[in-house]
Amino acid sequence: MYRRIRELRTDSDLSQTQFAQILGMSQTGYSKYETGENDIPTEILIAIANYYRTSVDYLLGLTDIREAYPRKRK
Repeated sequence: MYRRIRELRTDSDLSQTQFAQILGMSQTGYSKYETGENDIPTEILIAIANYYRTSVDYLLGLTDIREAYPRKRK
């Protein structure tokens, strides 16, 4: 999981500081997610998946399909 969030960030040419600001957190806090020092809270996982238009399953390594699942219609 940690490798994937780092790859997505670097593929987007974002620094940890820039992406932490997008998530509304400190660079230090975000860095601990990328290194695996801290577990990523569900709401942050969802925010990361939404930002990169992927699924939480992809972030967690449960699938290698990067595309997001289709959204439910309301």
